[in-house]
Amino acid sequence: MRVMTWNVWWRFGEQWRERQIGIAATLAAHRPDIVGLQESWSVREASQAAVLAAPLGMHSVFAGPSLPHPIEEPGHDDVDLGVAILSRWPIRHSWTHRLPSSRVQPPIALVAVVEHPDGPLHVVCSCAEHHAHLADDHLAQTRELARLVTDLSNLGGTLPVLLVGDLNAGPDTPEIAALTDGDALTDAWTASGAAGDGITLSAALPDAPLGAAKQLNRRIDYIMFRASTGGHAPAVKSAAVLDEPVEGLYPSDHFAVLADLAL
Repeated sequence: MRVMTWNVWWRFGEQWRERQIGIAATLAAHRPDIVGLQESWSVREASQAAVLAAPLGMHSVFAGPSLPHPIEEPGHDDVDLGVAILSRWPIRHSWTHRLPSSRVQPPIALVAVVEHPDGPLHVVCSCAEHHAHLADDHLAQTRELARLVTDLSNLGGTLPVLLVGDLNAGPDTPEIAALTDGDALTDAWTASGAAGDGITLSAALPDAPLGAAKQLNRRIDYIMFRASTGGHAPAVKSAAVLDEPVEGLYPSDHFAVLADLAL
């Protein structure tokens, strides 16, 4: 099963339409089975997830609000920002799970139950706090994500629970330790033995958020999983960061992460 996660940078910047073409081309080239999108957009007519899913024959669900919030981008007053899940297989149902936050509008995790041929597959997609002055919120959110995934893994299924998202923290931080310490979740990148640091937010990109000192030049986007009580953990066959432009344009200010799992 091929899994992808990608912060697709909403409709920020003047070239968001051109970036959308690059995002679609990347999905078509790599053909993931499950995709988690963060900073995804939705308008009354359609969501970005639905637009991307349609030509690939995939299913999708979108939910918000998510970070960053509020949005401060002129000319996009009626465009929502949230997270989304795309799936090769039908999505049986989905719901949102509110994350702890001192913000007026707390962010959410989106949970989807996918009708995988081997049984229900739970997928969680989220975007965690990014502001340094809200570090307590950030840690509380990754702890809550760990609890949510653990609860889902205890439902007696056979397939692992997937967590995909922009967690806004490097692998050596307390926020990620809250997810991976002990017998919690497995980080697919680490488990794959992939070479390099796997940086997903690079200062070298033209649209890099240079003020994000805590996240810049770090691996902050993750594919994680936890075995369900009725099954076993998948083997990670490979993992990659998609760090090349498409037709000379980077589709986002983040790089996508891809992992192939043997269930």
